[in-house]
Amino acid sequence: MIRGARYLTPFVAGLLGLLAMGGCSPHRNLGQARYRTNCGICHHGGEGMLGEIPPLTGRIDQVARTPEGRHYLVDVLLNGLNGPLVANGGRYNFSMPAFRRLSDTEIAAILTYLSASGGRADPPSFAAGDVAAQRAASLGPSRVADERQALDRLHPLP
Repeated sequence: MIRGARYLTPFVAGLLGLLAMGGCSPHRNLGQARYRTNCGICHHGGEGMLGEIPPLTGRIDQVARTPEGRHYLVDVLLNGLNGPLVANGGRYNFSMPAFRRLSDTEIAAILTYLSASGGRADPPSFAAGDVAAQRAASLGPSRVADERQALDRLHPLP
């Protein structure tokens, strides 16, 4: 028997458990890193700025709970968003740029990271395939705002 093997097995099992939880996953780390360098400039830690930049924390996981909400969120990152909106009862009128230059994997990682920051036990996650399926259809930021209004009528947004 290999010396110390009985200690190595529980260690490896514990390490694999941590990786499976997602807190240490490469996808989550990529999402956090890309959020900080692309989105955090305006949205800061996810809190936004009252009246200027809407908050994200605690909202993305709620929006992503429906297929229409997931579609909208991908469209926001791919195409940007213009115009007035209400979030958490606050009114905002801003212009968000498109992040089409990011890869499908990077956009999916950002959305998964934001969804996980909402505190839900089982937050929705995004895959690169979700983004790739929508990348071909290029919308303007105003069309994404129209999509938001339609979504808000169907499933009221936080």
